[in-house]
Amino acid sequence: MSVTTSPDVRRKLDPVTFEVLRRSFEYASERMSQVLQKASFSPIIYDMVDYSNAIFDPNVELIGQTANCPVHIAAMQFSVQASLERYDLSTLRPGDIVLLNDPYSGGTHVPDVTLTMPVFFEDELLAVAVSRAHWTDLGGNLDTHIGGEGLRLPPSMLARGGELNHELVAIIKNNTRTPQYVEGDIQAQIGALRAGADEMLRLARKYGPDVVKQGMTEVLDYTQAMTAAAVRRIPDGVYEASDFVESDGFSDTPLTVRVKLTVDDDRIEVDLTGSDPQTLGPINSPYANTASAIYYSLKFFLNPDAPPNAGLYRQLDLVIPEGTWLNPAWPAPTIGCTTATSSKVCAAIWMALAKAIPDKAIAPTCSDANWFVASAADPVTNEVHVLTDLPAGGWGGTPFNDGMHVTMDPLGNCQNLPAETAELSFPVRYLSYEMVTDSAGDGQHRGGCGVRLEVQFLGRGQMITMECSRTREGSPGVNGGGYSARQRQMRRGVDGNLTTIGGLDDDGTWLPQMLGNIPFMPGEAFVFESAGGGGWGAPVRRDPERVAQDVRNEFVSREKAAATYGVILNEDLTVDQPATDARRAALA
Repeated sequence: MSVTTSPDVRRKLDPVTFEVLRRSFEYASERMSQVLQKASFSPIIYDMVDYSNAIFDPNVELIGQTANCPVHIAAMQFSVQASLERYDLSTLRPGDIVLLNDPYSGGTHVPDVTLTMPVFFEDELLAVAVSRAHWTDLGGNLDTHIGGEGLRLPPSMLARGGELNHELVAIIKNNTRTPQYVEGDIQAQIGALRAGADEMLRLARKYGPDVVKQGMTEVLDYTQAMTAAAVRRIPDGVYEASDFVESDGFSDTPLTVRVKLTVDDDRIEVDLTGSDPQTLGPINSPYANTASAIYYSLKFFLNPDAPPNAGLYRQLDLVIPEGTWLNPAWPAPTIGCTTATSSKVCAAIWMALAKAIPDKAIAPTCSDANWFVASAADPVTNEVHVLTDLPAGGWGGTPFNDGMHVTMDPLGNCQNLPAETAELSFPVRYLSYEMVTDSAGDGQHRGGCGVRLEVQFLGRGQMITMECSRTREGSPGVNGGGYSARQRQMRRGVDGNLTTIGGLDDDGTWLPQMLGNIPFMPGEAFVFESAGGGGWGAPVRRDPERVAQDVRNEFVSREKAAATYGVILNEDLTVDQPATDARRAALA
């Protein structure tokens, strides 16, 4: 998909009006998110911030968004397009809202539910407000067919003229284990749409609809021009890299993303030819999700200060072959596409860019959301609850700083489930949530650390799904940086013993990391160790005092400080300078 519009900015608005409108498009989306977070019923929305809101222009081009889940944003345009293809704008009126989540009708994976509402000013389409949120449960499990992943809804009329379709809501509630959340979350998303509409109508009343639409045109052209200028700063050439998910849950065969970036003046072609065919397991990525992953991956490097809108997309040409796991055909399952696959696309693109602009390269992150969903039975009432969490890992080192610790992958600005919320809402106990020593990739600028999460089931538990990766290899480094530690999934028995259930065991045996239907007995605990980020630059170039500080903070062990960084510490954990000088000279 490519757009060849000229990147020249043709200004009609004065600078002050332009800037007010530009910021107002973003503020409308921010208000939407405030309403959604405060009004929603599901912890994954109000605590974990797994949602996104955006405003599109009448041509379905993104003009304003909040900094929520980057993987949602570009994909949402396909949801809007599918909704408006099913319900032509000529048939829509104020208060009409279309809902969808079908991965093969503009969606990505089943839990992400998108609501689309056209905004009219004096019977003329002014904008389109869109809200996407990850619902806790819509049924389903790990499967080899999209039909087994839960309730799929093609574009469906949720509200007509502001009147809710209660029959559709009843169908949804009949297909979830968490019906208590459904109506509250729907109303919260509707409230978000109305908040966005209110802001856009306020602008139209103040400036007039023609001025607002001119502002939309100019802000898109402005971002396009900034993006074109940023691309020109990357040396022309062809840059390639790859990354992989270890398995799809139904075989031990890795699935590889192969990226070729061709930079030519002010354009970049992103070609995923050579990536593996679509697979049996649930990590296939619909076109919308893969395109979104490409866009947010490049946004980090193509003038991140530019207004976040579809002007970025105009300078990029995408080649995503059909029939691959990055552009599959029905009925390939897709449940892990946003959380596992998109992060591998991002990591591969970042590694390719490291060859083009090594002085600006960032080492890959843990490259996964590590999303898991578990049912947990109350030990007294036997009532079954569904909890979900996103235990983050580390980000990679940068040319300027160490990577961030325990931070959500670039795919989303989500948070982990707070232990307090989990223990109040579900029959579980959080026994630990702590950073893991030596989990970060070594480097002149090391990666951030991963985390160790331990969740104990008070009643009978069943791990419904978990997808993760980085279990065969850790996060790779760049410019001489090292790999992080690997991720691993474990069970702690009631006797306290640990058993590996996913990833590399202590004896070197690897077990598939895509978990499904793993039962837990009362008192047993699920233990997960996430990866850190990759390192940037050769470890021996790291300042010895920074290494010593890492040891004091328990980010790095004393043994690794000596073996990898060449830094010898005294008993009080200060640098033994003569021994360190000799050790570093030997390592160099």
